[in-house]
Amino acid sequence: MNSFIDAAIARSRTVMTLMVLMVLAGVSAYISIPKEADPDIQIPVFYVSIVHQGISPEDAERLLIKPMETELRSLEGLDELTAIASTGHAGIILEFDVSFDKDSALADVREKVDLAQAELPGDTEEPLVREFNTSLFPVLIVTLSGDVPERTLFQHARALQDQIEGSVSTVLQAELVGHREELLEVIIDPSRMESYDVSQSELINAVSLNNRLVAAGAVNSGEGRFSVKVPGLFEDRDDVLNLPVKVSGDGVVTLSDLADIRRTFKDVDSFARFNGQPAIALEITKRIGENIVDNNQQVIDVVETFSENWPAEIQVNYTLDASTWIFRALGSLQASIITAIALVMIVCVAALGMRSSILVGVAIPTSFMIGFLFMSIMGMTVNMMVMFGMLLSVGILVDGAIVVVEYADRKMAEGLDRLQAYSLGAKRMFWPIASSTATTLAAFLPMLAWPGVSGEFMSYLPITLIIVLTASFITAMLFLPVLGSLVGKTEDQDSEVLKMLAGAETGDVRLLPGLTGSYVRMLDKLVHHPILVLSGASVILIVTMVAYGSFGNGVEFFVDTEPEQAIILVGARGNLSATDMQGLAQEVEEIALSTAGVRTVFSQAGTSVGGGGPGNGGGDRPADLIAEMMIELDKYETRRKGAIILEEIRQRSAEIPGITVEVRKREDGPPTGKDIQIELTSDDVDALLRTTDFIRHHVDTTDLGLIDVEDSRPLPGIEWVLSVDREMAGRFGADITTVGATVQLVTNGILIGNYRPDDAEDEVDIRVRYPSEYRSVAQLDQLRIRTNNGLVPISNFVSREPQQQVSTIERIDGHRRYTLKANTGVNPETGDKRNVDEVVGILEAWLAEQEIDPAVTVKFRGANEEQAAAGDFLGKAMLAALFLMFIILLTQFNSFYFSVLTLSTVVLSTVGVLLGMMVTGQTFSIIMTGTGIVALAGIVVNNSIVLIDTYQRLLRDGMDEIEAILRTAGQRLRPILLTTITTMFGLLPMAIQVNVNFFAREITYGGPVAAWWVQLSTAIIFGLGFSTLLTLVLVPVLLVAPSRFKRSFQERRFLRKDPESWRHSQPAE
Repeated sequence: MNSFIDAAIARSRTVMTLMVLMVLAGVSAYISIPKEADPDIQIPVFYVSIVHQGISPEDAERLLIKPMETELRSLEGLDELTAIASTGHAGIILEFDVSFDKDSALADVREKVDLAQAELPGDTEEPLVREFNTSLFPVLIVTLSGDVPERTLFQHARALQDQIEGSVSTVLQAELVGHREELLEVIIDPSRMESYDVSQSELINAVSLNNRLVAAGAVNSGEGRFSVKVPGLFEDRDDVLNLPVKVSGDGVVTLSDLADIRRTFKDVDSFARFNGQPAIALEITKRIGENIVDNNQQVIDVVETFSENWPAEIQVNYTLDASTWIFRALGSLQASIITAIALVMIVCVAALGMRSSILVGVAIPTSFMIGFLFMSIMGMTVNMMVMFGMLLSVGILVDGAIVVVEYADRKMAEGLDRLQAYSLGAKRMFWPIASSTATTLAAFLPMLAWPGVSGEFMSYLPITLIIVLTASFITAMLFLPVLGSLVGKTEDQDSEVLKMLAGAETGDVRLLPGLTGSYVRMLDKLVHHPILVLSGASVILIVTMVAYGSFGNGVEFFVDTEPEQAIILVGARGNLSATDMQGLAQEVEEIALSTAGVRTVFSQAGTSVGGGGPGNGGGDRPADLIAEMMIELDKYETRRKGAIILEEIRQRSAEIPGITVEVRKREDGPPTGKDIQIELTSDDVDALLRTTDFIRHHVDTTDLGLIDVEDSRPLPGIEWVLSVDREMAGRFGADITTVGATVQLVTNGILIGNYRPDDAEDEVDIRVRYPSEYRSVAQLDQLRIRTNNGLVPISNFVSREPQQQVSTIERIDGHRRYTLKANTGVNPETGDKRNVDEVVGILEAWLAEQEIDPAVTVKFRGANEEQAAAGDFLGKAMLAALFLMFIILLTQFNSFYFSVLTLSTVVLSTVGVLLGMMVTGQTFSIIMTGTGIVALAGIVVNNSIVLIDTYQRLLRDGMDEIEAILRTAGQRLRPILLTTITTMFGLLPMAIQVNVNFFAREITYGGPVAAWWVQLSTAIIFGLGFSTLLTLVLVPVLLVAPSRFKRSFQERRFLRKDPESWRHSQPAE
């Protein structure tokens, strides 16, 4: 290694050119690298959608889901299989292990679905297999609203959709929301059909047989070959109007004689509104791996250009723009990084002087830019976790540079020239820096194996740190010595202190002036009393742990963050029409719009809003959902806290009768759903219902501080069952198909074909139905069917009776499932959110005391399940990290005692974290604080490594143990304090949530981004500070303790054997 450093210093121009090129390439990579808010997590979840028109949930479970489950259950790597049966549809959600290969899983799912398809009913549509991805959520919503006819708005929206999808290559799709599809409606008059003696089947046949594309072929004759064409498709409304239905003598009955034909829209099943105005929205979804900022900007540019010549009444708005949040998040983190660099530089200038500090300061941008270059090569994106990894590394990455520069400073003070000083510094400090970098990396390496979605989310942090710290090691060992050999100069050239410390044998280290001298003199007294020092440290540790047990603030899964966006879910029960739903939702919409701090409200209401599979968030929405509103809050700096705004909406809307309103902030961090989720599974449906009722009653009647309580039991509602007596129907010459077709005339109408008019993009359905005055429940009894015996009332052989409506049936891994979900409310005494862990503990204790039916399995899911898994993993990761670090330390020191002693500082740092949590009153976040503790393990041992390495070298030079440890402590105090303070200062802006934006010249306190990192940075600052203070005392004392004990033991033996000669030897010693 020494020859490599010599070669690098000798070829300084090559090394400097390489450094400049890598930094420039890094700058270019940072500008071009895709930016996004949350990491793009590839979740191997697939959704199988099976449509069967009009099938009931019970039949869907029996005929669609069970055959699919049988096939799919045998898939390799399958974690969970959830099925949802609803009217006309069955959905199956397949969740695989995150580490499982997504492409092979998708191929396996498709293969199994194809096998199971053979067992499905004949008229079931082909099952669709969809991939689920966090990137496939809308990144921007473009809304078109205004006081114009619906058709005008729809046509403009369709044109805009085609323009966006055609001209912006990064857009995956622009989906229309809030529009109604076009329809050619044939309103038949029952009395006219009776008078012309036309039956439903005649009508349907007339349309379907006259709306055909006939490929007539070609004629070969003596004159040549001619293709023949029989145009038979409807092209406009007149073709349908003039269609002959029946010939009676010389007269022809056309469709226009029987019916009114009009081009209209399908019955409304959902409404979309933007800020209280009817709207059609375009939900823009970007392609995976594309730059979200560029994508959204291109879409906005296209929309602005395309809508220039539109009528002034059509207003175009943008809402839920994910790129503004990214700008703010990344901007906030960039400001924090610059603030951290400034603080680190201030500390370095104060301790090392200007020129040496600039050398240390160069290490920060150089390491970052080399890091960005590596990331770009690896195909990573820049997101929140990457930026925080950068911030976390600001204080750590200068450690190697500080140690090299500080050592070279001392050597230059001793009289060496800068080339020799930096060459010697790099060589002498190579192994300590390599070990300390390796131990820091060892702490983060096990985190790459974190399982599940949380692990995928957090994995960007260790990857970033590994890349940046590797880059900082290259900088400290290669670029810095070369740069120092060219421009290095010590500010303390004549410092007596440096010269005294440098002299291995010269000068009495106890006579040093200042802080170093006081520290060495205190240590000189303490090294003679190792048991006393160890006892004192143990008391401090035990007292802290006991105090935390009494005054700690509990545990949570992820940090509680400041919302920028929120969702309002409105629920109501009963047989409501889409118009009823919109009326109820509008009251909540008005409350949201009149609340101070709310910028935009985009609402969707109607029958098509509720339920659904993944991709529209349907996995965790109330079953009785009638409307959903996405609200965007004003900028953080100009409004009240998000929690207060959302609480005000919740309280004001609670006064509206007949509906439930749930306000959720947008979930940050790994997705977990509601705070508390209890899953009940069984094959005995009655026992399942009884147990769910029992637990729900307890939750409702006990003051646990829960809000937004819901369960998935069937909703109260009525459905009409028309039972056909087949024998009686047969006597009248009727059958099920005829009855069904007649009933459809009262409901949605019979689909008799479709056509494609010139002014429409898609095919338009042609539906036959009765006029609106005939479309009622009472009319079902008065329907008449034309048979060979004439008109027969269907009430002769059809009985109509109401029954309890079954909205959906849920199954998981082959068993029926009900879930009970709730969020924790605010504790009125403290004003803080109730601790989820505490409430789950109370519920678990209560459930353990109850006699739950043995056929029913009760399990806690969601954040609680994720928390247990994450906590379990972090414990294992800590052990794995300690093992890796132990091997590295053993290789470095070749001593079991020294290695164990170094690792003991990890325990001290953990106690420091608990002390920090207690002092700041923070909750222990499993993900953030847990990550902080694992990160600390790698950072705190660095001080001991530098200390022990110097101690071992002085011992090899033949120095006495106590003299060696005092000289080591004197020499190493400055670099240890410097590296510790720089790491703590690097994280200080995050811990106190102060953000200094140097470019905009503004200071922000708190904010949406700052709240994420408070616990992690607090953990590292307190853990590192506490462990460093104890390390500086405890490690030196314990390093010489074995020799002290050995000497003491020998003295006792000598005293026992020959007390007289021992007494004479005392003064001489």
